Parts: sequence; C-alpha cells; structure tokens
Amino acid sequence: MMNADTVNARARIPDSCCFVIFGVTGDLAHRLVIPALYNLAEANLLPEKFCVIGVTRTETQSKTLKTELMSGLEKFATRPVKQDVADKLFGCLTAIHADPNDPQSFDALKAELKRVSEDGDITNHLFYLAVPPGAFKPISEALGKNGLLKESKGAWRRLVIEKPFGTDLQSARQLNADLIRLVNEHQIYRIDHYLGKETVQNILVLRFANGMFEPIWNRNHIDHIQITVAETLDVGRRGSFYEETGALRDMVPNHLFQLMALVAMEPPSRFDAHSVRSEKGEALAAIQLQSESEALRNSVRGQYLAGRIGDRQVGYYRQTKDVSPDSTIETYAALKLTIDNWRWAGVPFYLRTGKALAAKRTEVAIRFKQAPFSMFRTTEVERLSQNYLVIGIEPTEGVTLQFNTKVPGPQVTIDGVEMKFKYKDYFRASPNTGYETLLYDCMIGDNILFQRADGVEAGWAAVQPFLDAWKKAGAKGLAMYQAGTDGPEEAHELLERDGRRWRAIIGD
Repeated sequence: MMNADTVNARARIPDSCCFVIFGVTGDLAHRLVIPALYNLAEANLLPEKFCVIGVTRTETQSKTLKTELMSGLEKFATRPVKQDVADKLFGCLTAIHADPNDPQSFDALKAELKRVSEDGDITNHLFYLAVPPGAFKPISEALGKNGLLKESKGAWRRLVIEKPFGTDLQSARQLNADLIRLVNEHQIYRIDHYLGKETVQNILVLRFANGMFEPIWNRNHIDHIQITVAETLDVGRRGSFYEETGALRDMVPNHLFQLMALVAMEPPSRFDAHSVRSEKGEALAAIQLQSESEALRNSVRGQYLAGRIGDRQVGYYRQTKDVSPDSTIETYAALKLTIDNWRWAGVPFYLRTGKALAAKRTEVAIRFKQAPFSMFRTTEVERLSQNYLVIGIEPTEGVTLQFNTKVPGPQVTIDGVEMKFKYKDYFRASPNTGYETLLYDCMIGDNILFQRADGVEAGWAAVQPFLDAWKKAGAKGLAMYQAGTDGPEEAHELLERDGRRWRAIIGD
C-alpha cells in the first residue's frame, strides 16, 4: 500500500502568499476552506511565509474571528486537530472589514496587505471569493479600483471564484467580460470542487496512461456513456436558492460537464494547463446544440414527492420553506446529449442528477458495444452481459470493469463478473475535504483543474436550449417522483426508446 503522505513530502512548496478570504464567516469557509488549509498545513504544503486575512462585512476583532474559525475547524475537520498546527495556521490571522458597497472600506484591506508585504515580506496575494454569486462582480471591481489585482515586480495576484459562474449563457459571458476588464485570464481560478476529487483527476490517467483503454475509447467500441450524480439529501433549508437555480443550473454546466469533458476530450499534446483546458473546451464546444423541441424530447425534469430514504422521512418539495406551492423548479434533471466530432459521432451521453434519490452515487459508466454472438448460438448461452467500465467517484472511489466469463462446469455457460479497484485498498491517505489539491494548485499557479472562460461559455451554450424550453413549458412536462426512488419513470423512458437502460442507483 502506497502512503500518499510520502508523495506529499516530495511536492513543491508554494511561494509565500497572503490568503484573503471574502465570506470568511460563511458556511463554505467553515466547512471546506479552513479545514482544507489546515490539512495542507499539517502536510507541510503551505508556504513558509503564509498569512490569512478574513474579510467580513461587519466590524470584527481578529481575536474573535480566530475563535470562530477554530470552533468551526474543530467541528468540520476531517481529522483530529493538532493545536500546534492550528496555532501556526491562525498565527498571522487578521480580520478586516470591507464592503463593496462602501469603496473606502477597502482602504483598510489595502493598508493591511501593504503592512504584510513590508513587515512579513509577503508580496503575493490570493483573493478567495467564498460569497454568493451576486457578490463576485462588485468585490472584484472594488479590488480592481484599489489596484489590488495588478501584478508587478514579479508578485502575483490570483482571483478564486466559486460556482455557479453565471446563471445562463448571457450572464456567464457578461461575468467573463467584466472580469477580463480587471484581470488577465491566467489570474482567474474558477473553482469546482469536483475536480479536486482523486478519481476525477484519475480519468485523465486512466485514459491516457494505459494502452489498453485509449485505442478503444471511441465510437467504434463504445455504445453509450452514462454520467450520474445522485444525492440522497433533499433541498432542506436551501429552498430560496433552489427556487432560483434548480438541478440543471446547479449541477450540469459545472460538475457533470467537467466529468463529460474529461471523458470526451482529445489527448492533449502535453500535460499542462493550456493544453488540457483547450481540449476540454473543444469537447464541450462540440456538444450538438439542440432546438427547443429537441431539448424537450431529449430531457426529463422532475420534482420529488414525499417519501422515505432509509430511516428518514422526506417531505414534499413544494412544502419546503421558501418554495412556491405551485413551483415548477426541477429537483431532478436528465439529458441526452451528443458530441459532434469524429471520435464520438453517434454515441449518446446520458446525464442525470437529482435530489432525494435512493442512494448517494457519483459515477461515470462507459458501456462498450456487445461482441458478436454467433459463435455461442449452439450453446445454452442466451445472451451476453453488458461490458461496462465504471469510474466510481462517490461514495466509493475506484474503477470497476464488468465483463463475461465462463461459469465452471462441463457446459459452456457465460455470466457477467466484475473486477474492482478501490483507492482505499491500494493507497493510504488521510481523510480530506476535496479542496486541498485545488487550494494548493491556486498557490503554485497551476490552473489545470480550473475552468477557462471558453469552457464555461461552451457549457452554458449547450444547456441554454433546455433552460429556454423548460421555462416556456412551465408545469407541462414536469415529472414527479417519490423521494427514495431513482427518479421519475419518464427518465427511464428516455433511454428505453433507444433500447438502453440506466444503471441502478444503489448504495454500497
């Protein structure tokens, strides 16, 4: 078993930097960002000279903020908290009040960064926007107006932006244009925590580092591909957010399309950020754009009814707080997409995601075409099992290969079997949040795992017909499904009319 911590010991240490967190008192910072920074500190992967500035919208003392962050760390840490590591992480913590509605309030942030630069010899600045999407533009503009995004004398400035990046194609284009007026593209890190998962990154290695897979990774050998992101959680207290967003906007242009791009992209000329992101963008740009009538035919949107998931009772979505009693917002979305290029012509990509489903499961399933059956016609074999290569991302990280083999005995009887590789069986790694790799890459300046403007816009262009068609359809066509199932019946019909079927959503 390989120890991942041994590999970390050989990793490059980032340049000194000041890590500025907007929204430092929010849920994202407490649950993910701070625990990830702690894990990096414990693994000795933070810069030798490192400072955290927490930006708040109300006046907060640094000592108070440290107490709050320490409490949050103890609650959400993925491993036991060592006091000496935490003390080192928070040793240079400063709380600064800054509100983009009050441009002069950024003077305090500018002064603190200058002090850190002069007293601590820390000239590089990373601005992490752990804030609602509506705050991306005003905060970025306030930073720009104060000269805090300008790179000079070898010192870098990086802007990290959470999802969702826009709410449709037009808003995504506008946000990209607004940011490019302030910074260069190489300074923008559009973060998607799915790309921090080991098995997501492993898709590239699985495809391009194994001679057994790449030659058959095309329309000649692959029948179709299924990408599933299923959640058992219901909307909970996020009713107002979901009413504005829905499952399609929340998951497809980012999480599912990132998985799709890694599966569908052409081999990059080299393993660097420009080459990899260019090929991912090309793959998304090649998604065939559908008319509104085609979008309705090739999609299913659903909304959950009351039901039971395990020992937990889930209520009707429309009875959730802040949800309209006649809401037509989808909590489930399934799409049939095609990629219009030589490698994938005629191969459908089926994507689905939903809330309150039977099990938590994220996977990419590659279904290979069936082998000719003629040689087995004189035996008792009636059919061959389907050949799948399944990349499991959550909750079990690993790869499963499903193939046919002869059952022991005097007669030729064939049955499907599975070979399974699980990360936990081969690699010993400490539990993490999934943000560690992404934050580390931000600090070393490697944006290979971050979306570029062209990729973001290509993704929104592909889903825009579905957004428009669903909006016009209103309540018509909205399918209902019981919480605790694998989605609406209409989603099964989407594949059945093509002679295919979804893989079952089951727990481990």
